[in-house]
This record gives sequence, structure tokens and C-alpha cells, in this order.
Amino acid sequence: MATPSTAAELTPEAAQIAELIERSRKAQAVIENYTQEQIDELITGMVWAVCKPGVAEEIAQFTVDETQLGNYDGKFLKIFRKTRATLVDIINDKSVGIIEEDKERNIVKIVKPVGVIGALAPCTNPEATPVIKAISAVKGRNAIIIAPHPRSKLTNKKICDLMRGALKTMGAPEDLVISIDTPSLELTGELMKQCDRILATGGAAMVKSAYSSGTPALGVGAGNAVITVDDTADLDEAAEKIRISKTLDLAASCSSDNAVVAFESVADALLEKLQAQGGYICTEEDKAKLQAIIWEDGHIASRIVAQPAPVLAEMAGIQLPEGKSFFIVPETGAGADYPFSGEKMSVVMAFYVVKDIDAAIEKTNAIQAYQGMGHSCGIYSYNDDNIMKFAMATKTSRVMVNQPQAPSNSGNLWNGMRQTFSLGCGSWGGNATNNNITWQDLVNVTWVSKNLATPKVLPADEELFASAIAKNI
Repeated sequence: MATPSTAAELTPEAAQIAELIERSRKAQAVIENYTQEQIDELITGMVWAVCKPGVAEEIAQFTVDETQLGNYDGKFLKIFRKTRATLVDIINDKSVGIIEEDKERNIVKIVKPVGVIGALAPCTNPEATPVIKAISAVKGRNAIIIAPHPRSKLTNKKICDLMRGALKTMGAPEDLVISIDTPSLELTGELMKQCDRILATGGAAMVKSAYSSGTPALGVGAGNAVITVDDTADLDEAAEKIRISKTLDLAASCSSDNAVVAFESVADALLEKLQAQGGYICTEEDKAKLQAIIWEDGHIASRIVAQPAPVLAEMAGIQLPEGKSFFIVPETGAGADYPFSGEKMSVVMAFYVVKDIDAAIEKTNAIQAYQGMGHSCGIYSYNDDNIMKFAMATKTSRVMVNQPQAPSNSGNLWNGMRQTFSLGCGSWGGNATNNNITWQDLVNVTWVSKNLATPKVLPADEELFASAIAKNI
């Protein structure tokens, strides 16, 4: 944490954040010695305040109205279902006091709060992200200050106010959750400097700023999910789940299927089934028109992000048939010369045809070497050899098997992944962790080490270095 030394040195932004940090520290001190039962009661109340019937519907519509991103159904699923699932995922975790006793090594681990978490919330997932980050912080007995994207600042305030009201009702300090109501780059920068740990979800520039702030930061990498479909896949299942993932919240998620890599033996049949699910196969002319509206000066144009297919078609001048909800763009290459191989933040996906699993791995790695390395991949297959070969050879933190990528890799009721909207991408994505980031990443752990009952013994050199000696090293 870096705080200016005297009041005279503070810029207006630094002073504003310093005041919020002070409020947060006072609130956090109140709950530092709360019991596990008290902490779990707080996070339960915080989630209920935003996800209960009537409120969830209001938040979903409010979010769409403010951001003009995604759709009501996607927002509702996130605030109504995802928040509940996240609570279920962590409610029975022990996060107070002794959390582990390793009898073999005679070590006891004690969990302790970090203090004040500075969180960044993107405009693409502004409805559930503040809730999930806030309960992860409070689960570890921390306070949190949330800096939203300006495009979703009212949504962020609405949700934070609901959680603050719940905390007050339960007799806890409201300032365990604080929203920056009028966000700016300067305020967010100061928050990152003055908090105790940063939880950054957002664009690459903001994540880079978090890492260079001088404060310990948990950042995420770029998404660009690549999905393989092999010759053992259930094609009806694959097509339906690809459609679910591609169109969920109109591809606002960084986990949305950006490319499908199909074995040539099933490619034509898969394309037929994808069309039946609402896919529209683009001609070369359509492809050129989409490319012209999706990218501006090498960057994704904000106006196309998470928009319905008919809206994109109208922008591009494409005659989209009735009932089509996503675009399928045939592609062959990967890299800057093939922009459709990158992340598109829209209901547009590239489609590749390959010979076998080795070619699928090669294509996936080539695509993600351009964008999205370390984030996630998926495979539709009932061949365990293919699944494990794919998982072993791709440079990815998550491989979803026979699951819709977007609602799965951040955790869901049908899998064991940790529930979050913050997906670490490891060194491949320039991150410190591969984790699905949750409360365990927002605490400190004290290790208590006692003498072993029987000390360890160093083996003789002839045993320890046998292989080296045999090679005359």
C-alpha cells in the first residue's frame, strides 16, 4: 500500500480515495474478530439482498438499460442464479481461524484478512461481479471498494447500496462495501495505489495498470475461447451448447466461444446442426462486411460489443434471415492477418476444419498465441485419450469437456470449478495465478510449524545422487 505522506501532498483524487480507505479500514476492524457463523451470515444477507425475486428482475433490466450491453435474460441469470451458486460454493468453506492442520508436517495454518480490497468491475458483467467480489472479500473478513466502468456506474451503485443496506440490517458496518459512484481513471489509479490488494477484472490496459501500481494485484488475461469438436462428439449436444455459450448475454463474457475447431469428418454435419440452432454461415462478402464494423484501428469497436445479431447485420449491411442469432465465419489462419481468429466480444465465431486431434491442438495453440493464451479451451468429445491429449498440449488454464464454455469455466452447478468472474491465466496470460479467483486469494495465511516427532534424515549421497553419479556428472 502506498499512501501520500501528508495531507498537503494529496491531489483531490488521492484525498477522496484516502477518505474511502479510512472508512473501509474502520469497517474492516469491526469484523476482524467475527466468528465463522457471523461472517457467513453477512455474505448470505448480501447475496439475498440482490438476488431475491423482484429485485433480481429489476437489476437485470436496469443493467441493460444503463449499459446497452447484453440482454435481459443473460443479466437475470447472472444476478439471480450465478450469485446464488457462488454463495453455495463458498458458504461451507472455513475462512476464520485454523483452516488446516497438516499432521505429517506438523504445521497449522491460520487464515487472516488482508484489509481493504480494491476491486475493478467491467461494464460487460456489472450485475454479478460486484456481488461475487464483495462476498469473496467479506468471506475473508476484508472490506472492499469497487471501482466500476463509467458505463455501468449506476448499476454498480445500485447493487452496492443493496448490499450496504443488508449489512446495516445485520448490524455490521455498511462501509464493508463502498462504491466509487463517479469513477475516473484517476480515482481508480489512486484506489489501486492505496488499497491492500487489487482484484482487477477489466480491459488489458486496466489490468496492466493494476500490476504496475505497486500494490499486490490479482489480474486476469484476455479471453479467446477455442472449442474443439472431435469425431466422437454428440453433435446435437455440441451444437446446442455452443449456441448457448455463444449467445449468453450476447457474448459479453470473455469466455464466449470465439472459435470452433471441428474434425473434417464431422464438420459438415456440425455446421448443419449449428445452423438449426440459429447460426448463420457468412459468405466471403459477409465476412468482409463484419470485419469492417467489428474492428477500428486494430481494436474492437465498442458499438458492436454484446449486441444482437440483427443489430450487427444492420450495421454491416447483411441480409440476416429470420431466426438467426449468431454468425459463423469460415476461417483458416491465425494471427493479426486473420482478425477473426481473435476475441470478438460479439455473437460472431470463427469456424475451422482440421484433420485430427493433433491438428486441433496445433490450431488452438496458434489461435491463442495470437490472443487468449492461458485463459480457456473446450472440447466436445467422448474419447478420453483425445480429451487428455488436448488438455496436456494446449497452453490453457481451463479445459471444459462437453460443457457450454461461457457459463462453465467460471464455475456452475454442473461442474466443480470455483464460482467467480475473475479467471487467472497464469504466466501464459501475464498473470500471477491460474486460479478461478475467489476468497482464498484475498487472505493471508500464517503457518505455525512445530518440531517433527521424528526429524527427517538426509539419505546417503550414493542414494540421493545415484542417477547423477551413474552419468559421471
